[in-house]
Amino acid sequence: MKLRENRLIEGELTWFVTGTRSRLMPEMLASYVAGEWYTAPDEGATVVDAATGDPVARVSSTGLDTRKLVEHARRVGGPALRGLTFQERAAALKDLATYLDARKAAYHELSLATGATRRDATGDIDGGIGTTFVFSSRGRRELPDGYLLTDGDLEPVGKAGTFVGQHVYTSLRGVVLQVNAFNFPVWGMLEKLAPAVLAGVPTIVKPATQTAYLTAAVMRDVIASGALPEGAVQFVCGGAGDLLDHLGGEDVIAFTGSAGTAAVLRGNAAVTRQAARFNAETDSLNCSILGPDAVTGTPEFDLYVKEIAREIITKAGQRCTCIRRALVPESMVDDVIAGLRARLDKVVVGNPRNDTVTMGALVSLQQRAEVREAVGALARTSEVVYGNPMSVDPVDADAERGAFMAPVVLLCTDSERSESHEIEAFGPVTTLIPYAQTDDVGALAARGNGSLVGSVVSYDPDFVRAVVMTAAPHHGRLLVLDRDCAGESTGHGTPMPQLVHGGPGRAGGGEELGGLRAVKHFMQRTALQGSPAVIAALIDRS
Repeated sequence: MKLRENRLIEGELTWFVTGTRSRLMPEMLASYVAGEWYTAPDEGATVVDAATGDPVARVSSTGLDTRKLVEHARRVGGPALRGLTFQERAAALKDLATYLDARKAAYHELSLATGATRRDATGDIDGGIGTTFVFSSRGRRELPDGYLLTDGDLEPVGKAGTFVGQHVYTSLRGVVLQVNAFNFPVWGMLEKLAPAVLAGVPTIVKPATQTAYLTAAVMRDVIASGALPEGAVQFVCGGAGDLLDHLGGEDVIAFTGSAGTAAVLRGNAAVTRQAARFNAETDSLNCSILGPDAVTGTPEFDLYVKEIAREIITKAGQRCTCIRRALVPESMVDDVIAGLRARLDKVVVGNPRNDTVTMGALVSLQQRAEVREAVGALARTSEVVYGNPMSVDPVDADAERGAFMAPVVLLCTDSERSESHEIEAFGPVTTLIPYAQTDDVGALAARGNGSLVGSVVSYDPDFVRAVVMTAAPHHGRLLVLDRDCAGESTGHGTPMPQLVHGGPGRAGGGEELGGLRAVKHFMQRTALQGSPAVIAALIDRS
C-alpha cells in the first residue's frame, strides 16, 4: 500500500498508513510545561472517534514534572500577569479571542470526532471564543487602568472621620488549576481562563481525556498567539498525578464534571488542610416546569415541547444543564408526549459528518453503556414512552463501532419514589413527571437536591411567581420562558458569560461566570484601614 500522510502539525492529528499493512498511528498529545512542549515516552491511552471508532489520538502525562508546572506558574506566569494592568489584560484577551476566531474552522472539523454535530460545536467553540470576547469587553469597560480593584464605598470607622476602611481586591499569588469535563473541551477551558487572566492569576488546564485532542489543538494556538505572557497558561494532557499535592491557600481548583469526582477532589488535602479554594460545577437533575395555563394551542405549550426536544438532542443530551426532569400537569401528559413524538420523529441520528444528521454520538461506548444502565434503573419506576435505548440505526455509521443512541423519553409512574430525582442518564434522555396541584411543583423541583438551572414555561404571572419563590433557593439559574421573551431567549441549557453559572447541593455548590463576579473568584478581598488620605493614596497609586 502506498504511503498516505496527512499531518496537521498545530496540535491536531497525524495519521500514517505504511507498507503492505494498514496501521493507524494516532498522535501522542503533548503537554505544555514551563515554556516547552512535553511528550510522554509511553504508549498512553488511545482515544477513538465517537462516531466511527477509529483511533484519534494518544494521551499520557507519564514523566511530567508537576512541581515544575506549579513553580513556573507562580514564579513566571503570576508576576508577568500581575505586571499588566486590568486594561492590558483585557486587551490581551481580545487579541487572543481574535486569533482563535480566525482559526476556528479547524476546531470545528476536529470536533466532529467528539460525536458533536456542527451545530453542537458552535456552542462549544464559538461559545468559548465569544465568552473570551465578552470578558475582554467587560474588563475594558468596567475595570480600572491599574492593579487594585475597590469593593464598595469608603466605610467611616472613627467618629471624627480620621479613621476609615475600604475593601479592595488583589490578585492571588497562586495558580488556577482547571479540571474540565469531556462535553465542552473548548468553552470549558476558555470560560475559566478568561476571568483568571483578568484577575492576574496564571492557569493550568487539565482537560478530560476523551476529548483532549480538541483542547490541545486550541491550546497550541493559545500559545502560538503570543497574546498572553509566558507562564500565564500551561497544559496537562493525561492524568493529573500528584499535581494537587503542590497546591495551597493561594491556589484555586476550578472543577467541572461529575458529582462523584468533585467529592474526591474536595476531600483532597490541598482543600481540606491547605485551604486551596475549590469551585465545582457538576451534573444535576435540572427540571423544566410547564404551567397549567400553557395548554395545547398556546405559544407556551409549543415553546415547552420545542425546548425539551432541543435539550434531548443537543450534544446528544451530554450537557450538565440538560433537562432531565420535565414537570407536567397530569391533564397534559398525553399532549406533551404527542408533541415530543412529533418532533423527535424528525431527528436523524448518525455520523455528524453527514449533513443530514441532527444528533450525533455520545462521547464513547463506555458513556453509552452508562446511559443505558441509568435508563434501566429509571425504568424501575418509569415507562419508556418514546425511543429504544438499546437500538438505533445511525446514518452513515456502524451502530456497534459508534456510540449512538436513540432519543428516549420516560414517564414516571410513581412520583413518590426517588429514582427520577436521583438517577441521571447523561445522554439523550428525559423523564416526564406529572404533578396534580400547583402547590406540588416547588417541592418536586427541590427533590433534585440542587440544580444548575430550572425553567418555568407559563404566561401566568401568579404561577410563575409561586414557582420562582419556592424553586429559586434550589437553583443557580431560572429561566422564565413565555411568548414575550422567546424571540431573544438563549434557552434553558445555555449559560451566558454575563450571568452566574453554578448551583447549590448536587450541582456542586459553586459559581462561575457572572461578569466581573467571575474575576473576583480569583482575587483576595482585603479590608484596608487607615486615614482617608492614606487609603486614597493607596488606591490612586494602584
